[in-house]
Amino acid sequence: MATQFQNRLVGTLILVSLGVIFLPDVFDGEKAHYEESYQAIPLKEEFDQNLLEAPVEAPESADTFMPVDEPVTVTIDDTLEDATDRVAVTAPKEGYTDSAWIIRLGTFRNLENAQSLVNTLRSKGYPAQLMPRGVKEGELARVEVGPNVSKEKLEAMTADLESLTGLKGQLLRFNPLNP
Repeated sequence: MATQFQNRLVGTLILVSLGVIFLPDVFDGEKAHYEESYQAIPLKEEFDQNLLEAPVEAPESADTFMPVDEPVTVTIDDTLEDATDRVAVTAPKEGYTDSAWIIRLGTFRNLENAQSLVNTLRSKGYPAQLMPRGVKEGELARVEVGPNVSKEKLEAMTADLESLTGLKGQLLRFNPLNP
């Protein structure tokens, strides 16, 4: 037979479990039901059939200039360990006579040295950059000033750059197809 304590315990557990189940619904209050109000967009009954039969005009053609020659290739001489490694550039193809010019100050293996040189040049007002732009640690980085369409202006800068950095820059044609 069950004792009086066991009966009370079972009764209490039943009342607590019923309270846990049903009391949240009682205290939740009146539930409001929302209906979304929307209207369907009516189809357009009147339609101009001439629009379907109208001819489509051909796109306008524009005369564009694309060089037929291969881009200029740049080769880097890896045998020199010096900070001013020389870079050999093949001659530009015909049609690039009015090209811009750059001053190449050097090719660096140490990316930090190249970046500090670029920062120094930029602080002095020179348009310097690292080439290629997405260079990573361990790759070669070229420090260049320019491009500028005035060759004379860059020639005048070479003496200032040499006194500032101690590097004798090379004046080269800028090729946008193969920087």
